[in-house]
Amino acid sequence: QVHFVESGGGLVQPGGSLRLSCTASGSIFSIYVMGWYRQAPGKTRELVAAAISGGSTTYADSVKGRFTISRDNAKNTMYLQMNSLKAEDTAVYYCNEPSGVRDGRWGQGTQVTVSL
Repeated sequence: QVHFVESGGGLVQPGGSLRLSCTASGSIFSIYVMGWYRQAPGKTRELVAAAISGGSTTYADSVKGRFTISRDNAKNTMYLQMNSLKAEDTAVYYCNEPSGVRDGRWGQGTQVTVSL
């Protein structure tokens, strides 16, 4: 089982940017799809973006054009570049892959707060 550690969150003003990192405990080379998820207070966790091993990406409509997901298999790390941040992007952000989601294995996440 591969475990993930998220980092890079913080407090940022509306319109600002952050880059999140997701570091795996082992190789992610063979993991076909990995995703960034977020959970805002009082809301269910949602998929924000996903990156497929071959290079394809997909995004939730709410972040399309503002967020960019990427993965570096050589560094066992996935990233989420977040630009033009909005208050509604405030949430705890997690990374995971399908078996981890299925089994309920989540990391600590990283808090992103967008506020003046």
